[in-house]
Amino acid sequence: MTPCPFCDIAAGRLPASVVAQTDRAMAFLDLRQATEGHVLVIPRQHVETIFDIEPELAGEVMALGVRVAHALRQAFRPAGLNLWQSNGKAGGQEVPHFHLHVQPRCVGDGLFHVYAGRPPAPASREALDGLAERIRPFLSP
Repeated sequence: MTPCPFCDIAAGRLPASVVAQTDRAMAFLDLRQATEGHVLVIPRQHVETIFDIEPELAGEVMALGVRVAHALRQAFRPAGLNLWQSNGKAGGQEVPHFHLHVQPRCVGDGLFHVYAGRPPAPASREALDGLAERIRPFLSP
């Protein structure tokens, strides 16, 4: 198995600037601070992607992420904030350990553009309903 830097952080084998932690999750500052206060929230248990994480653990990670977001709002008074989570190479995941980014934002900071150019025109209701119909059968209870 390839060494996982986030597992090493969770186990105390690598240093991190920890801002919060629970028995099953922890939050620490990202080494690359594109904006001041960029925090990563991880499960302590090794889980590669969102497809592998148990819903209860995902909830604990998100709950810690919400706590961190509130702290960032108080500490930095950002104009906005992003939460994001990437899966697989095509999704932009760089570390193969589930992690949630909590990143304060400033107007005009040039980060995180959702669309490559202009946003696409809104899809028709018929097309959206067709996509929803395709997804619903695969939802687990």
